[in-house]
Amino acid sequence: MSHKITVSAAINADARKVWNYYTSPEHITQWNFADPSWQCPSASNDMRVGGKYAARMEAKDGSFGFDFEAVYDEIKDGENFKYT
Repeated sequence: MSHKITVSAAINADARKVWNYYTSPEHITQWNFADPSWQCPSASNDMRVGGKYAARMEAKDGSFGFDFEAVYDEIKDGENFKYT
């Protein structure tokens, strides 16, 4: 079974800066958590078709954590990407 999820956002900032903040590991670790009690201690991003995205997300108290990984299927640099 396959489910498609589309995420989009309108951000009033320079497109290149937004792309960099969204895709660079040093920035991903600063925003990739849904709640202040969580953290993203590590991320890597080989942004090319066939490249791998990986991020570790965990509760700051150590009670739970998981690794999220994906492989890029399509990339339009500075515009959008698709991964599985």
